[in-house]
Amino acid sequence: MNFELSNFKLPSDGLNFFSKITFRRTLNTFKVVSSYYVSMLIKKPVQWGFPISISIEPTTSCNLRCPECPSGKREFTRPTGMLEKGFFKNTIDELYKETIYLIFYFQGEPYLNPDFLEMVKYASSKNIYTATSTNAHYLDDTNARKTVESGLDRLIISIDGTTQDTYEQYRVGGDLKKVIEGTENIIKWKKELRSKTPYIIFQFLVVKPNEHQIKDIEALAKTIGVNEVRFKTAQIYDYVNGNRLIPTIEKYSRYQKQKDGTYEIKNKMLNHCWKLWHSTVITWDGLVVPCCFDKDAKHQLGDLKDTSFKQMWKGTKYNAFRGSVLNSRSEIDICKNCTEGTKVWA
Repeated sequence: MNFELSNFKLPSDGLNFFSKITFRRTLNTFKVVSSYYVSMLIKKPVQWGFPISISIEPTTSCNLRCPECPSGKREFTRPTGMLEKGFFKNTIDELYKETIYLIFYFQGEPYLNPDFLEMVKYASSKNIYTATSTNAHYLDDTNARKTVESGLDRLIISIDGTTQDTYEQYRVGGDLKKVIEGTENIIKWKKELRSKTPYIIFQFLVVKPNEHQIKDIEALAKTIGVNEVRFKTAQIYDYVNGNRLIPTIEKYSRYQKQKDGTYEIKNKMLNHCWKLWHSTVITWDGLVVPCCFDKDAKHQLGDLKDTSFKQMWKGTKYNAFRGSVLNSRSEIDICKNCTEGTKVWA
C-alpha cells in the first residue's frame, strides 16, 4: 500500500496505523466513503462524516529553494508565518475523535517551527497517526531524539539524489551530507530508545537530473537502515513546451509528449475527487483550502479564526466547491495540473 502527502492511502506500517482505529473513527470512515460514492451517483455533494485525514501547515518558511515549489521560490502571495501551538491544540480538540491521520505538512519546512515537535506530541497523545515530510537539514542529535520521543509515526525524508551534484539540482541550497547524517541520527535514537517509530521513508522525487540514480537510492536506504523508499512523480507548472525536469522514464512522468512536440497530463480529468470528501488542508494561519494543490490558498473555504471546522466542513461554501468538482472539474484552476484524487485507496 502507498501513501503520498497529497492523498490518503493505507500506510505500510499497518499494525501501528490500525492501532489508532476506534469504533467512532471506523463509523466516520464508513460515512465519508459512502458519502463520496452517493455524491458521484447522484451528481450532488453529500457529506455525512468528518475528515479522515488532515494536513496542517507548521510554517511556510523553508531553508531551500526548490525550483517547482512556491515556498522555495518565495512566490507566495499569502503571508509567511508559524502555526501557533494554542490554535493547533484547539483544532485537534475539535477533530481528533474522527480523524485518523494527521499530516504536519503543506508548504515549508516543519522543523523551522520551534513548537513543531510539541504539537506532534500533543496529537500523538490523542492517538492520531502522525506524519511529516522534511528536507532533514535540522535533524541534529537533539532534534532527532525529540522526534523519536514525540511519538511521530512516520517521517518522510526528501532525498532527490545520491551525490551532492545531483541532489542540489533540485534541492537548491541543500546539503546531502546533512540529510544522511540526520537520517542516521533518527535511526540511532530509535535504537537507543527502543522505539519502533517513526517509520522512515526516503522520498525520491524523480526528475530528469536524478533518474539515473533510482537504483542507487534503494541501495543507500538499505545501507543506512531506512524502512522504505518511495518514488514520487513531480508536479511541474511550466510543462506544455517541455521542461528540463520532466523525466525520460515514462513511468515516473505525469506528462506525455504529443505529436506536435508539446506535453499534456497523462490522466484524464474526471468529475470527482476523493480528497474533497476525506481530507482537508489547514494553513498555518487557520485558512481551510480544498487540497494540497491550492498552495497559495486561492480557494478559501473558511477561516478557523471565525468559524468552527465542523460547521465549515458541512457548510454552503465547502459543498459548493464539491459540487463544482462533480459538475466540471476541468474548469477549476488548481485541478488542471492534478493527476491524483480519484481513487479511494490503492
